[in-house]
Order: sequence, then C-alpha cells, then structure tokens
Amino acid sequence: EERLSGHALGRVQALMSSAKDKQIGGGHYKKLKIQPAEYVHANNIPYLEGSVIYYVTRGRDKGGIEDLKKSIHTLQLLIELESK
Repeated sequence: EERLSGHALGRVQALMSSAKDKQIGGGHYKKLKIQPAEYVHANNIPYLEGSVIYYVTRGRDKGGIEDLKKSIHTLQLLIELESK
C-alpha cells in the first residue's frame, strides 16, 4: 500500500476541490444555495442577461446601489442591441 506525503495529499485535495468552493474577491456568492454561475450555465443564459443576474444577486452584499445601477445599465444596453 502506497501512501501520499502530506504535501502531495494536499495538492491532490486542492485539485479535487470544486471551483464553487472558492471565490476570489469576497464571499457574496458562496453563501447562496445556488450560485449565479450554476444557474446561468444550466439555463444557457446569454452573457448580458447573466450579468444582470450577477449584479442583482450580489448587490446587497457587495456593491449595493452601484450594482443595481450596473444591472439597469446592462439591461438598457441589451434593449438597444436587441432593438437593432
């Protein structure tokens, strides 16, 4: 029976951990039951619509009113692009 050293075991565990378990720049998505990335991907939601979901979801915990303004701006952009 071959055993991994502590260092090697740590590296294997790091490789096996889910990207959903990590978040760069805060924890505003990790606490959610379903992360926006999972929802957007599972429903094949396009980029701009997905961005709105991200901004609205994280707004209370990260950017507040600024994130709500970003979501409105993104929707305005989407409306302009879809109207052409």
